[in-house]
Amino acid sequence: MSMQFAPVFQDHAVLQRDQSIPVWGKGVVGEVVTVTLAESSAVGTADSDGNWLVRLPPQTAGGPLVLTAQSRSGCASVRDILVGEVWVCSGQSNMEWQLGQCGAYNHSEDLPQVRLLTVGTPARLGRQTALDRTWEVGTPAALAAFSAVGGWFGRRLHKELGVPVGLISNAWGGSRVQAWISREGLMRHAAGREEVRQYESCVFTPDYQGQIMPFALWEERVATKMDTGNAGLANGWEKADCNDAEWASMPIPSRWQEHGHAGSGVFWFRLTLTIPVDWIGRDLKLHLGAIDKHDDTYVNGERVGGLSWEAGPSTWNTPRVYRVPSQLVHGHRLTIAVRARSHIYHGGMIGPAEQMRLCPQGDESAAVSLAGTWRYAVEQDWGAPNTPADGWCEGNPNSPYTLFNSRLHPLIPYGIRGVIWYQGESNAEESGVYRRLLPIMIADWRRAWGEGDFPFIQVQLANFMNAKEAPAPSDWALLREAQLVTTRAVPNCGMAVAIDVGDATDIHPQNKQPVGERLASWALCETYGKHVVPSGPVFESLTVEVGGRCRCRFRHATGLQTLSGGAVCRVEIAGSNRAFRWAQAVIEGDTLLVWHPEIPHPFAVRYAWSDNPAGCNLVNGANLPATPFRTDVWE
Repeated sequence: MSMQFAPVFQDHAVLQRDQSIPVWGKGVVGEVVTVTLAESSAVGTADSDGNWLVRLPPQTAGGPLVLTAQSRSGCASVRDILVGEVWVCSGQSNMEWQLGQCGAYNHSEDLPQVRLLTVGTPARLGRQTALDRTWEVGTPAALAAFSAVGGWFGRRLHKELGVPVGLISNAWGGSRVQAWISREGLMRHAAGREEVRQYESCVFTPDYQGQIMPFALWEERVATKMDTGNAGLANGWEKADCNDAEWASMPIPSRWQEHGHAGSGVFWFRLTLTIPVDWIGRDLKLHLGAIDKHDDTYVNGERVGGLSWEAGPSTWNTPRVYRVPSQLVHGHRLTIAVRARSHIYHGGMIGPAEQMRLCPQGDESAAVSLAGTWRYAVEQDWGAPNTPADGWCEGNPNSPYTLFNSRLHPLIPYGIRGVIWYQGESNAEESGVYRRLLPIMIADWRRAWGEGDFPFIQVQLANFMNAKEAPAPSDWALLREAQLVTTRAVPNCGMAVAIDVGDATDIHPQNKQPVGERLASWALCETYGKHVVPSGPVFESLTVEVGGRCRCRFRHATGLQTLSGGAVCRVEIAGSNRAFRWAQAVIEGDTLLVWHPEIPHPFAVRYAWSDNPAGCNLVNGANLPATPFRTDVWE
C-alpha cells in the first residue's frame, strides 16, 4: 500500500495549537514513516496492518503549512494547513441545522482562516475510518452549508482570539445519546447494558433471522410496503379543480403530530393562490422548505418534483426547490398539492416559513410567501410512529454505539480543544437515564481521545411546544435539569442556555446566533481566560426566611434583572403538599425573593419549569438568561 494519511488529514485542515499533534495513516508494513510539519518532524513505524501513528511537537498558531509523510515506498502530502483552535460540533438536528436553512440569514462574510469539515459517514456496523467529506475554507457558501450553531461559535472565537479556527460538524438529526457512546461506555450503566443486549441478540424477519437488517432496506420496506398506493392521485386531489372545501385546515409550516395526528402515514396538503398577471406563461420557482420525510409535489395537476427514500437519510430536512414549467402557469390561479409521506418519527411540511415561497425563475425579489393556512386530508393513517421493527437495524443511527463507531471513531485521536454539544430532544422522555448516560458519554469521549478533561459545552434545550397557563409536569424541564446537573458533576463542562430563543411550533428554532455565541462566551471565559461572563444566572441555594419568603442565590448573577424591567415571570412555589402555584417574586441585589401570601410554609421554588416557559425573563447584567431550576426533588 502506498503512503496515505487518515481521511481527516486533508488540504485546508486546521491542527490544534499548543499541544502535541497526533498524525496517523497507512503505509507498508514495517517501514519507518517520517512526518514533517514546518520545521518539526516525528518518526514512527507501520505495524503489522500497515497502520502508523506519530505525535508532532506542539506548534503555535499560524500557517499555511505543508504536512508530509515519507517512507521508503512513498510520500503523501496535504497543503494549506493552518494551526489554531479545533472544536468538534456534535449532537442531533439542532447542531446539524445549516446556516442556510435559517431563513433570516443574509451573510456574505468571507473567513479564510475558519475551516469547516462536516462528517458525512453513513451509520454502519463496526469501527469506521472514512469521513465522506472534505475540509473547506470558510467562504460564504461553505458557511451557509455548515452547522449554524457551530459557525456562529467559531466566528466569535476567531474574532476574539485572532487565530485560525477549525470546526468539525459531526451531528445526526434525531439521534439519541445511546448511539454516541461506545459499547464499553454503555456497559457501565444498566440501561445501556440492556440496549446492547437487545441490539446484539436481535431477530428480524425470517430472511434476516439472527442477522441485523440494513437500515436502508428496513426504510425501503416501511416506506414502500406500508404505502398502499397513491389513492389521492386516483381521487384527483392533485388537480386544480379538486373541491377541497370540506378538508380540514392546518398552519404550515408544522408537523401533523402538533395537530392531533400522532402517527405516521400519508397526508395531502393543498394551497390555491392568485399570482400576478405578469407571471402567467413564465417558468416559476417553487420553494417549499423541508418536507418530513418524502413527497410528491404537483402544480395545477402536474407533478413537478419529489423526494423518496432513494434520496438518502436526510430527506426529512432537505429543502424542496422545484421548477414549475411555463405551460402549467396558464391563469391567475395556481394550485399547489403536496403528497407528504412519513414512515418514522414526525411528519409534515416543516419549512421554515422563510423558505416557503413562489417566484418567477431568476427573480427572487418578487417572491410571495407560501407559509400560512393550507387545506389537508389524510390519505393513509399508519397508526403509532414507526421505529425499526422487532429490534435494531444496521445503519439505524439510533442503534447503541453506532454513531460512536461510524461518526466519532474516524476523528480519534485528532487533536482538538474541545466539544460543543446540542442534543437531548430525542431523550426527553427518559431524563433519568440521560442524567446518567450524558456524563458517561463525556468520560467515554475523553478516554478515547486521551487528551484529559477537554472542555465539553452543551446547549440546554430551547423552549418548545405550547405554553401552559398553570404549573404542570414537564419532560423537557427534567431533561434540562439533567443537562444542568451534568455541568456540576463533570469537570470542565459548561452550558449555554437557550430557553429564550425557541419556537413553540418548531423543534428547530431558527435563531441560532445567540446559541453559538453563548457557547463561545463559556469557552472564552473558562477555556481561554478572557474577561467574559460565561453564562446566565445558575441557581445555587435557597433560604426560607421569616414570613415564608424564599431567597434564591445564584452564580453569575451580577446585575440580576429582567429583560423588560418588569416583574419576574414563570416562578412557582409550593408547600409540602406539592401543589405549585404562580409566585410573587422580586429581585433584591443579586438574589431573588419568592413568596405566596397563601403559602406561609413554603417548601420548593421552581423557575421556568415547563416545556415552553414563555415569558421567562430573568437575566444577568450581560443579558444572558438564567437556567431553569427547581429546589425540590419530587419527580
